[in-house]
Amino acid sequence: MSDIPESDRLGDFPHPREVSTLIGQDEAERAVFDAFMGGRMHHAWLLTGPKGIGKATLAYRIARFLLRYGEPEVARAARAHDLSVPGDDAVFRQIAAQSHPNLLVIRRPYDDKAKRLKTVIPVEEVRRTSNFFGMSAGAGGWRVAIVDAADDMNVNAENALLKILEEPPARGLFILVSHQPGRLLPTIRSRCRVLTLKPLDAPHIADVLAANETRANAEERVAIGRLAEGSAGRALTIAAGGGLDLYRELVALLMPLPRLNVKGIHALADKVGRRGADEAYETFTDLLSDWLQRLVRTGAGADATGDIVAGEGAAMARLAGGTGLDRWVEVWEKINQSVARAEALNTDRKLVILNAFSMLESVAGERIGA
Repeated sequence: MSDIPESDRLGDFPHPREVSTLIGQDEAERAVFDAFMGGRMHHAWLLTGPKGIGKATLAYRIARFLLRYGEPEVARAARAHDLSVPGDDAVFRQIAAQSHPNLLVIRRPYDDKAKRLKTVIPVEEVRRTSNFFGMSAGAGGWRVAIVDAADDMNVNAENALLKILEEPPARGLFILVSHQPGRLLPTIRSRCRVLTLKPLDAPHIADVLAANETRANAEERVAIGRLAEGSAGRALTIAAGGGLDLYRELVALLMPLPRLNVKGIHALADKVGRRGADEAYETFTDLLSDWLQRLVRTGAGADATGDIVAGEGAAMARLAGGTGLDRWVEVWEKINQSVARAEALNTDRKLVILNAFSMLESVAGERIGA
């Protein structure tokens, strides 16, 4: 694995280009397979759904299959019944090694000057497709471009992509991975076949955790599956990064609201807000955001998750106060905005955490009359 960070890699787990199996997305895979075998392969596919459910894995699976077989007749002769390509196949190995000449991957690049990944996909990355699709394809005659994630494109990059999609290259395929398709230009969406992947169910989450040899025991896998809310990527992040312990620590600080454990909050902020704790910080902010969403759903009588930490459901119900959930929605939005702004400006993460608890204390005091 390269020392240069990859925007589309999850921690130390295998990259989607290295993964041979796709768990829990049979329906989506079948839609692409049937389109190809029936000679109805659209020139652009938009794979949508929450983060971590297998969209990138499916994108690489499509690319491998298309570059391996090229024509439906070849796939039929090989008795292909899905989009799988053997791990020892030359196409699989080339794509895993990022050396296949007929595959272009567009993603947030690494900024050598700033020593970090760029926050957007700039237009220069999308313009690489002009030369790529202008070259002659090798065996099979296809060229494939994966954009992961399309949501990361800036305005100029989107417009450049739109121009290409309006005049698609012959035997060229675009696969756009999008977590929030509503952020894309409507004209981009209209030129793609949209394929929506569904969150994974609990057994499939357990299969992913087992396949990646996480150390979580059976009880922990159940808890992680409930926290993951259908995202395999999130389940792996929680399992690998001590996310379950982090969640327990977070909930212990949230349950007594509006009373604050100042010492405990500062200790947590020091741990996840320090330099180099990127994954812990991202996991923390995701867990906090989701806990507040569950609080709102609890107040609306719509949360069926149950306690992951003993007593948290009762604490949520007490804080929700039954009605007037608009203030909790407001503070949830403000905390998410604060996190996004801090990342964009590279400001102190510990301060973000402390401010979040300050906002929660204020709203909790309002709700229960403290």
